[in-house]
Amino acid sequence: MATVEEGDAYAKQTADAVARRSYGKLIAFLAARTHDVAAAEDALSEAFATALEEWPRSGCPANPEAWLLTVARRKSIDRMRRDARIDGDVDPAGLSAGAWELGEEEIPDRRLALLFACAHPSLEVAMHAPLMLQVILGLDAQAIASAFLVSPAAMGKRLVRAKEKMRHAGIPFRVPERAELPERLSAVLEAIYAAFAEGWSDPAGTDAARRELTGEALFLGAMVVELLPEEPEALGLAALLLHLEARRRARRSEAVEYVPLAEQDRARWDDGMIAQAEALLRQASAQGRVGRFQLEAAIQSAHVERCRMGRGNWEAVVRLYDALYALTGSPVVAVNRALAVAEIEGPDAALRAMPGPQDDPRLAGYQPYWAARADLLARAGLGEEARNALEIAIGQAGDPAVRQFLEKRRASIGA
Repeated sequence: MATVEEGDAYAKQTADAVARRSYGKLIAFLAARTHDVAAAEDALSEAFATALEEWPRSGCPANPEAWLLTVARRKSIDRMRRDARIDGDVDPAGLSAGAWELGEEEIPDRRLALLFACAHPSLEVAMHAPLMLQVILGLDAQAIASAFLVSPAAMGKRLVRAKEKMRHAGIPFRVPERAELPERLSAVLEAIYAAFAEGWSDPAGTDAARRELTGEALFLGAMVVELLPEEPEALGLAALLLHLEARRRARRSEAVEYVPLAEQDRARWDDGMIAQAEALLRQASAQGRVGRFQLEAAIQSAHVERCRMGRGNWEAVVRLYDALYALTGSPVVAVNRALAVAEIEGPDAALRAMPGPQDDPRLAGYQPYWAARADLLARAGLGEEARNALEIAIGQAGDPAVRQFLEKRRASIGA
């Protein structure tokens, strides 16, 4: 017979699994009816709290998602009735429980509609992707702030304002008509990519929440391609994610040590995913409209070709980075371009090409910048400066395997 502690642990484990697997799906279903994202989040949060109280006593339900949705629905209706009594401006039609009934069928997936609602033109453009990351994937403000190089406090305030604006503007929760899609698509693709990148930061797959993020991002990317099969940027994003995911297992050794691309065991790459990525990239290229994600996918394709064929193609990589920088102006692109320049012209030329915090203050807190700078300084024979840059990179490294890799590099420079 299970102990109370075991019942509590199993209930929490089940709730955590549902949150990772179905958070966005449940929020999308609730918000499609209330048109209030913040209220949907609150109702679902209360439903999870209720589950953690009841499931240890009564056992976990056979369909925990449906159980949570039922409780969250009741919480939402109670809140709407309360608000209607207070200010009288709530649509009484929304209080009908019948409009919420599911019967026995699976919970409909409204995530794509909610993604496009978060990209509505009336919302601040800079908040489109962060809003999607929190609403659809459940990321907290701190994780989102890290992805967009801003403070967690500032990001939290902006997210609250964006959700309020969604409610007051009465933004429809639907996939837009085809004519409306282009102006919103880039934000949707950006959010999917940012979600994947957050999951990509856990290559060993030890963090269950992040591991689920990569799967969700791949699924949402495929959904957009299915919706817009001739949209080159949707195809480009799907190709990029597949290229990156194909190399996930090779990014760590059997001893869970960080392995840079040039040293990866290509036998651990997923050739099937790479083939899919290449097919999508060719399909995107045939449309004749180049965009950011196609260029990023093309860069990954070039890296794969170089590693497989053993031939340098750095001139082509630099040209791709030039085109990408012309589109984005991103300091991250400039840093990566400088590393490619080093393979052609040497570390001194690369150091001249590399931006720094004086050019963009966000680089001061960007760990890969300091690691890249240290690499170039070491290759240029500037050992002390390289060690100083590595000290900063080590201090900013959140991944223990990356930190250990950088510490070994620092030791080798000292030697």
